[in-house]
Amino acid sequence: MKKFEEKTLASETIYQGKIIDLQIDEVELPNGKTSKRELIKHPGAVAVIALTPEGRIVMVEQYRKALEKSIVEIPAGKLEPGEEPVKTAARELEEETGYGCENLRHLISFYTSPGFADELVHLYIAENITRIEDARGPDEDEFVDLIEVTVEEALNLIKEKKIYDAKTAYAVQYLQLQQFYK
Repeated sequence: MKKFEEKTLASETIYQGKIIDLQIDEVELPNGKTSKRELIKHPGAVAVIALTPEGRIVMVEQYRKALEKSIVEIPAGKLEPGEEPVKTAARELEEETGYGCENLRHLISFYTSPGFADELVHLYIAENITRIEDARGPDEDEFVDLIEVTVEEALNLIKEKKIYDAKTAYAVQYLQLQQFYK
């Protein structure tokens, strides 16, 4: 048994949706007692750091219903069944920003909320981005504004709580560290 492992005694799917599933698990704790766990199952996602030739970060502003406000984010999206994360990253970059790139380099993968969700985000950096003439646009239920900002401007957006999500804050910090260590 793994350290602190919680053995699943029963599992019930409560909801199956387009993006997430919700299940309730009854678990046996390491001390022998039982408890319930509410778990979100998610197919995973990608996020892309894209820099223009001038060194500006390509971002999108979009409304997030869960927050009841618009925030600024790096391009990102959900994995489709059977789709490799690098393919999802290329697709999302094009759909949300109209940019393509020569190469996508994987930086890191991380869990967003491991206390209750299994969503794994794969973060890529797009190398040598260029505008795509007839780029696929956003999904029909997706409305975004393209913005391009410097690292300093992005840091101000964090202070102003316009950048308010972990993947984008991580990306800005990554770029800030790259400047620091040059």
